[in-house]
Amino acid sequence: MSPGELLKDARGRHRVSQRELAIRAGTTQSAISRIERDRVSPSIETLAQLLYLLGEQLALKSEARDTGIDPTLIQGALRRSPGERLDYGVAFANQVIQLSPNPKRSGWSR
Repeated sequence: MSPGELLKDARGRHRVSQRELAIRAGTTQSAISRIERDRVSPSIETLAQLLYLLGEQLALKSEARDTGIDPTLIQGALRRSPGERLDYGVAFANQVIQLSPNPKRSGWSR
């Protein structure tokens, strides 16, 4: 949700017009309109202040993102010996070469 959508939604919940919010904030109705239409991007401080004037609090949070990597596979790979890791890498490289439409090498060996 954009800052403008967030502000417009909060303003609607509290049944406050753009003009009323502008008066509370000491700005113009057109400034509030520009924010809500995402013509300008307010600073976090400005957005927090506008929401505060509506009786709400801006809450920013951070969440771990899904990297698409299975950590158990990494842990399993780290339990392998250096020689096992090398063998696995060579086997993987050979498989990629075999599946390539234009293999340039006959394969790797250790």
